[in-house]
Amino acid sequence: MKNLSVELKWAIIFTAAGLLWMVLEKATGLHDHYLDYHMYLTNLFAIPAILMMVLALKDKKKNFYKGHMTYKQGLICGIILSVFIAILSPGAQWITSFVISPEYFTNVIKRSVEIGYFQTTAEAEAQFNYDNYAKQGAIGALLMGIVTTAIVMIFLRSKKSSVI
Repeated sequence: MKNLSVELKWAIIFTAAGLLWMVLEKATGLHDHYLDYHMYLTNLFAIPAILMMVLALKDKKKNFYKGHMTYKQGLICGIILSVFIAILSPGAQWITSFVISPEYFTNVIKRSVEIGYFQTTAEAEAQFNYDNYAKQGAIGALLMGIVTTAIVMIFLRSKKSSVI
């Protein structure tokens, strides 16, 4: 388990940051008064998410691989980290849905029907519910984590040192 301690640490940090982001969204009214802006502003979480992935990979490179990490080693680290985040994601979504903002789904269902995004409440309910968000969150965390890692490792991998 020592080999995975960096990934586990950063998965917990990532999950805590995501929950903090949800508290911030709730506090600023994006889950009720300013719901129309939510679908745009929630995507800003990509900035700290990418930063945390970079920091996690740098941490693994520095503290586990002693400053020399290949692309493959970093990719494996990022995949494992993404799996851990995906595993934690349904729990974080549960906390968001039932503790931080229990009225969010009711609000977004009502609003999406009002503006004609969905024709019926049943259609909106099929989209906006805990089960759907938990699945989407886990799959999204896994896919985006892997894609982010694949790109970040192009820049973070150790270059072969030339022998003179």
